[in-house]
Amino acid sequence: MYEINFKNPVSIHFIGIGGVSMCGLAELLWDAGFHVSGSDWSHSARTDHLEAKGITVFYGQREENITREIECMVFTSAVHPDNPEYMAAQKLQIPCLTRGELMGQVMRNYATPIGVSGTHGKTTTTSMISEILLHADLDPTLFIGGNLKTIDGCLRIGRSGYFVTEACEYTNSFLSFSPKIGIILNIEEDHLDFFQDLAHIRRSFRRFAELLPADGTLIINGGIENLSELTEGLVCRVITFGSDIKSDYCFDHLTYNETGHPGFTLHDPKGQERRISLKVPGEHNVYNAVAAAALADVLSIENTVITAALHDFTGADRRFEYKGTIGGVTVIDDYSHHPTEITAALKAAAKYPHKTLWCVFQPHTYSRTKAFLKEFARALTLADKIVLADIYAARETDTLGISSQTLRDEIRALGHDCEYFSTFDEIENFLLENCINGDMLITMGAGDVVKIGEKLLGI
Repeated sequence: MYEINFKNPVSIHFIGIGGVSMCGLAELLWDAGFHVSGSDWSHSARTDHLEAKGITVFYGQREENITREIECMVFTSAVHPDNPEYMAAQKLQIPCLTRGELMGQVMRNYATPIGVSGTHGKTTTTSMISEILLHADLDPTLFIGGNLKTIDGCLRIGRSGYFVTEACEYTNSFLSFSPKIGIILNIEEDHLDFFQDLAHIRRSFRRFAELLPADGTLIINGGIENLSELTEGLVCRVITFGSDIKSDYCFDHLTYNETGHPGFTLHDPKGQERRISLKVPGEHNVYNAVAAAALADVLSIENTVITAALHDFTGADRRFEYKGTIGGVTVIDDYSHHPTEITAALKAAAKYPHKTLWCVFQPHTYSRTKAFLKEFARALTLADKIVLADIYAARETDTLGISSQTLRDEIRALGHDCEYFSTFDEIENFLLENCINGDMLITMGAGDVVKIGEKLLGI
């Protein structure tokens, strides 16, 4: 495998440079003195940001974008072998790295690289950890899968040895990472267009845990079924967290304030108790906060700093994000696109003051919708009123015979009312006619459903 050398910067080209992680890697290497170029299909705030720094961005992916001056090509799983730039690199014998391979090499350039993995909660937990490290003045480098208001983006380039990134299991990307501290938040079925089943997913997380060195640490949810399969025989230190008193870090005395935000008592292995209050909703965020606190303890950060940082954290973009109020209707946007995430978000919403809870859901990918059809239907019935948009295809084409109408019929079969509209304009008009003062509206999904609430609010 080609190895980059931070002491000898070269010319690197990114296919799909506008992606959230690719954009961050490109900026980090540019900051380190590399000559960086890339391509994407269209302009975006991220490509505009890169161009403002002097990075060359091509719009459209063409063979002529690739020249012999390029010494390394970086690509993601979305790039297929027939991509013209990838083919040109092969023709010119330019070394290629996947995004995960490059991330792994970047991580090895830091003394304390931290990888946050799990089926759910990666972005929020990474953001919580980031908030703690910033409060502790540790000057970290941060890679976050969503925008964090504190750093006004998804990347912060620090000058210390601390490096924090999300570690996504899709296509086994995280197996190319090089963490010294790893977190496994939870493990469930997902990405079944790549993984065969839950056993296949668990094997990948076990392999991720095995990446940790003897002087490293794994922080893992103690409630994961058959935990020993994932931890037995590891050379690193293992710390568990969860609600069970048997976990090294556990919580109890969970309460909620008038806005639905939780507070809890955290117990650590030393027998200490800390009362922590959050400004993000839901019990799922309590688990995320406990994992972040455990990580902070490993780094010997003071308790007062941890507690203050978690209290000050107000969430990452698109994670139960308050967008505004119109006509007395509270508009929230949430990235949830898995039944477990939907359940957590809607349970959190139930504790927030409201009359009727509306959920506008945009399913994400045909494969996920088909794999979890019944689970999606049950989860969504936690909302009082459900409106479905068309499936957001992302990387897929419709070859599975599944649609949002199929999901609507499944929800109605459970005795719950559900509407489907094929366009955002129809959804917006329906909401304007039916939402009333005191209602809560959540736009939900990993696609572009956020546009519905933003248009209603005029933002």
